[in-house]
Amino acid sequence: MSAPTPPAAPQDPQFSPPQGQSEPGGAPAPAAPAKESKLKKVLGVVVLIVIAVVVKLGIGYVFDDSPVRAEVGDCVKVTGSENNPDVETKGCDDKDANYKVLKVVENTFDVNACKVGEAALAQEWDADKFVLCLDPVKK
Repeated sequence: MSAPTPPAAPQDPQFSPPQGQSEPGGAPAPAAPAKESKLKKVLGVVVLIVIAVVVKLGIGYVFDDSPVRAEVGDCVKVTGSENNPDVETKGCDDKDANYKVLKVVENTFDVNACKVGEAALAQEWDADKFVLCLDPVKK
């Protein structure tokens, strides 16, 4: 005859095994999902992408310190020196607007490409280069 099995020890109702460990005689308890860890990884990737974009485009480009990409019919305010002009798009009725864009010549810095207007302004926007052909705003 076999020896009788001793009775199981009474379980404490307040006992709860640590996560990932099994209860006596039971299956392992499921581990808590690692949601926080995944969130940190995703946020880390997003931060790296933003940093890469800022570095690629340059700080000035991101913070709108770049040349204005004006279109035909737009009015602009041109200030600064001939070698370092500052261009801002304005409404044509704005008192600060001093030129109107008559033509945009793409893929060049040649200000002689303008056959209209009294002034020409070579600009570069990201990898695009262009010349704005300008005429003074009549007030």
